[in-house]
Amino acid sequence: MTLEDLGWNDRFAAEFAKHAAKGWAPARLIRDNKIAYGAILADGEEVEVSLGGSVYHAAETDAALPSVGDWVAIEMGADENEYDAVIRARLGRHTCLSRKAPGKVTEEQVIAVNIDVVCVVTDAGQDFNERRMERYFEVMQRSGARSVALINKSDLYSPEANEKAANTLRMLSPEVDIFVTSAVESTGVDVIRHYLKPGVTVALIGSSGVGKSSLINQLIGQEWLWTGDVNAVTGKGTHTTTARELLCLRSGGMLIDNPGIREVHMWTDANSLKASFADFDAIAEQCKFHDCKHGSDNGCAVQAAIEDGTLSKERFINYLKLDFELERLSQRKKKHEVTLGRRNRRELKSKGDRYGE
Repeated sequence: MTLEDLGWNDRFAAEFAKHAAKGWAPARLIRDNKIAYGAILADGEEVEVSLGGSVYHAAETDAALPSVGDWVAIEMGADENEYDAVIRARLGRHTCLSRKAPGKVTEEQVIAVNIDVVCVVTDAGQDFNERRMERYFEVMQRSGARSVALINKSDLYSPEANEKAANTLRMLSPEVDIFVTSAVESTGVDVIRHYLKPGVTVALIGSSGVGKSSLINQLIGQEWLWTGDVNAVTGKGTHTTTARELLCLRSGGMLIDNPGIREVHMWTDANSLKASFADFDAIAEQCKFHDCKHGSDNGCAVQAAIEDGTLSKERFINYLKLDFELERLSQRKKKHEVTLGRRNRRELKSKGDRYGE
């Protein structure tokens, strides 16, 4: 195994040069154990590493802390703790898949970094939700990685239902590669193998119970992940994957498996939203008035497109919801920044008063 097999490239090498001069070694994080990380070295050796204090304090947010898939500079044999090494620096990320953290907090939650392909897994049954998939596509395309969608568990549904789901997703986003797969019948798994080449990292995301673990078992050729049953009433599966982990495959390539995602809140910007709804913007540009609200305004091209079937009413409503969510997120960010600014000023004043005494 070489660094290149793990996804190393010239850009990472150039950034790492200053760390190499200090005697530090490059490593890729494959596991987050909360207290420490699992990392893999150039020769394939796995080591347990802890987070250096300077890296922790330099991170302005949790999203800036090292995550599974990150390249880091580690100091081997450091005497600070019982682990094999200490993380002294995190290299820049060439891609980052993230969402707004669940709940009311205004924070970014990193899902996967330094990935080349991101696959969202769903099925043609109870898990299939067009509006949620639209959200998935938005965060996937913003990540910078190639986007793929798998209509999995095709053995449980009719060919017509599977093809209908696939066509729906193709209409949502022509840029996304759409495939119908079944780990049970071993059909379509070769599609994923097509992307898995040495140095390439593929991330799997989706709800619990859609068969991500079964697909991985099929790909690696052994029962690595325990697969749980799906509730017959809710259609939801148990979380068979409890933590993110990067797997290096013997045949080449790497997989990042993620716990089931129940909420897909955007962590994005207006430009990304417009890119995902380019068809809507193209129609909106034909409105009679530039400040058209697309409601009951005279000469509204959007309402006309909805009436003649050119634009789906559901897609328009989802655009409005995402736009509102984006605006609310922006307001929360500003409020959070103001709060932090006030807190920092109070702390500085408090320190100044103490030293003034």
